Amino acid sequence: MRRKTLVVTIAICATVAVAAWSLRPRIRPNTPGNYQTLQVERGDLTKVVSANGTLNPVVLVNVGTQVSGIVKKLHVDFNDPVKAGQVLLELDPALVNAQLQQSQANLESAIASLELARANAARTAELYAKEYVSRQESDQSLQALRAAEASVLASRAQVARDRTNVDYAVIRSPVNGVVVSRQVDEGQTVAASFQTPTLFSIAQDLSKMRILANVAEADIGSIKPEQRVSFTVDAFPDRTFQAKVAQVRLNPTTQQNVVTYTVVIDAENPDRMLIPGMTAYVAIVTAQRQNVVKVPNAALRFRPSVGPGAPRPSGSESADSAPGSVANEHKPVNEGVRGTVYQLTAEGLKSISVQLGISDDNFTEALSGTLKPGDALVTEDRLAKAASAGRGGGLIPPPPSQ
Repeated sequence: MRRKTLVVTIAICATVAVAAWSLRPRIRPNTPGNYQTLQVERGDLTKVVSANGTLNPVVLVNVGTQVSGIVKKLHVDFNDPVKAGQVLLELDPALVNAQLQQSQANLESAIASLELARANAARTAELYAKEYVSRQESDQSLQALRAAEASVLASRAQVARDRTNVDYAVIRSPVNGVVVSRQVDEGQTVAASFQTPTLFSIAQDLSKMRILANVAEADIGSIKPEQRVSFTVDAFPDRTFQAKVAQVRLNPTTQQNVVTYTVVIDAENPDRMLIPGMTAYVAIVTAQRQNVVKVPNAALRFRPSVGPGAPRPSGSESADSAPGSVANEHKPVNEGVRGTVYQLTAEGLKSISVQLGISDDNFTEALSGTLKPGDALVTEDRLAKAASAGRGGGLIPPPPSQ
C-alpha cells in the first residue's frame, strides 16, 4: 500500500514539473530583448581634468610694521579702497620721538668732541714741528681726531635711522587696491620682531583673480599653459566662469601618500562677483575633437557572461584590417590604446576591436574600426543580470517544512 502511494506521488510531481517547464517563458540567449544597447554617435568630444581650488587676488600685499608701538588711530577698514601712499594707521610716536631726541643729543656731543680733537691735533702739530713733543704724542692726537670724525658719522647715521622710525610710525599703503583684511584695532600694541606682524592685507586689483588648483599626478602630464578652463563657485551655481592656465608649478605636495601639483589659473573678474577665498570647481580642457565617431563608454566596459548557457562571441574583427575604417587626422591623446565592443548578430555576439582616442564621462573617440554612427553596441546582458540577482537576492524558495 505504501509503495503504491509513493508511485502515485512521484507521478503527480513529475506531471507538475513537466507542466511548469512547458509553461515557462522561452528565453533564448541571443534574443535582442535580452540585451541593452546604446548607439554609436558622431559629434564633438572634449576631454577635461577636474580639480578644486581657491580664489585669490593676483597680487595680495601684506602690510606690516617696522617699529613697535600702540595703535593710536585707524584710518581704513575692511573693503575700503586705498591709494598708494595713503595713511592706513598711526602708532603712538612717543617712544620713537624720544629715541630721535637722544640720538640728536649724541650727535651734538660727537660734534663738540670733534672740534676739540681738531684743536688738539693742530696744537700738537705746531709743537711737533718745534720738537717740543714726541712723535708718539703727535700720532695720538691724529688718532683722536679720526675717532672723533667716525663718532660724528655714527651719530648722524643713528639720527637718520631714528627719523626713519618716526616716519614708520605712520603706516601707509604701498599700492593701490582694496583692504581685504584688517588684523589690528585702536589701542592694540604691535611688536616688530624678526617676523613682521601683518596689520592689513590689500588686494591690488580685484578685477583679476587667480585660482590655485590641486591636480593629481595622474592628470598633470596633460595640463599646459594657455589651456582653456571653465569653473563654477557655490555662490553662483548657475553661472560658469572662463579662465586659462597660467602656470604648472613643479613643487609637489604629498598628503597621505597622495601627490598633487598646484596649477595656477588666471580669471577675469570685471564685475567683481568673485571674492577671495571662494572655492572654485575647475574643469581644465586638455583636448578637443570635432565631428568624430563616439563610442559609448558603457559599451567598452561590457564583457559577455562566462558560464553554462552563456552566449559566446562569434568572432573578432581587427581594427587594422577592417575596410572603411574610421580615421582622424588629429593625433590621439592616448595613441595605441585599444578597446573591444560587442554587436549582437544572428550567430551571437560579435567582438570588434577599436583604437581609442580621447574620452569624456560618456563617450570615447573611435580612431579606427568599422563602427559607424547608428550602430547599436551591447552595454548590458539582462539575462545574466537577472540570473546573478536570483543567486544573490534570495529568490530560491526555501525547502518545505517537515
